[in-house]
Amino acid sequence: MRALTEQAIRDSFVNCSRGEAKRLATPRGLDELPWDDLDFLGWRDPGAPDRSCLVSERDGGLVGVTLRLPSSRRGFLHRSMCSLCLTTHPGGGVSLMTARKAGAAGREGNSVGVYVCADLACSLYVRGKKTPLSGSRFEESLTTEQQIARTVGNLSAFLAKLYA
Repeated sequence: MRALTEQAIRDSFVNCSRGEAKRLATPRGLDELPWDDLDFLGWRDPGAPDRSCLVSERDGGLVGVTLRLPSSRRGFLHRSMCSLCLTTHPGGGVSLMTARKAGAAGREGNSVGVYVCADLACSLYVRGKKTPLSGSRFEESLTTEQQIARTVGNLSAFLAKLYA
């Protein structure tokens, strides 16, 4: 992923108003992020624990999405798998995040959901740069590049649902 500015991030959001996008907390230290290792930029809002954001490149532009997390947490013994990168995590390591749809459908309250790594570090898990706490990545016959392509494809399919 190419390096992004705070303004580019704010301008990319498709499922919230311009005012909401302006008030969103953006990640600190954008200059220090491992951009070459990221397939998308994802972060949790420190001021709103039930909100996360995700920005991805799509069709030559940027698509930013605000996501909501449920307030309930699962027990430590329960394991879940991220539907983007297929990493398994214990407890609350994977969360159902919902996003309002873009446009009129979103203004009417329609949303879509995806089970995703709660820390939104899918890109780093796929590349082996981060390991899940007591979770794991399955041994796969796919190369890292193929796993990255699958993760990007899964994200693209989720983002397409925002416009359907």
